[in-house]
Amino acid sequence: MATTQTRNPLGELWKTVLVWGMLNLILGVVVLAWPGISILVAAVLFGAFLVISGIAQVVAAFALDASASSRVLLFISGALSVVLGVLAFRHFGEGYALLLLAIWIGVGFIFQGVAEAAMAISHPLMPARGGHIFLGILTVIAGVVVLGWPFDSIVVLAIVAGAWLVVIGITQIIWAFQARKDTRTIEHGIEQLTRPT
Repeated sequence: MATTQTRNPLGELWKTVLVWGMLNLILGVVVLAWPGISILVAAVLFGAFLVISGIAQVVAAFALDASASSRVLLFISGALSVVLGVLAFRHFGEGYALLLLAIWIGVGFIFQGVAEAAMAISHPLMPARGGHIFLGILTVIAGVVVLGWPFDSIVVLAIVAGAWLVVIGITQIIWAFQARKDTRTIEHGIEQLTRPT
């Protein structure tokens, strides 16, 4: 008699989070290494980050087996990130670009953090669920700091946002490896339970 193997729908999520964490870390290091970069380069970097992360969240909203509210929140967060990223590309040369850039980054962080934490809270089978909730809260804090800080120059904005990207990236990488370990443990347990006797 053939047995159907139950597969954890979040089993491959750790790979996405790992790539996302590496991108965040690399972007954060680049921004910190050259904090005096022009507003054009900063807008392009952060715009690209928002677009890529937004697309990833939109895809996750359709791919993950999560509650309807979590999927809607992920979709809205991703769509907003894409819109903010596109706006960053369109308005980088204008005089109010620094303020807009700070708002784009802060709002993007907040929406991504809320979506991430909500997804983890609503999905009890998620590997390393506590770490995912922590990462969401950390990302929201990053957004609040970026929005609330009185930025006087692109250098200050770049340093603050770059530091947060490094912290978030490292946290995501650690979470991804922990989730991979937990997923393999779960899958091994499923294999033991479904193995014919």
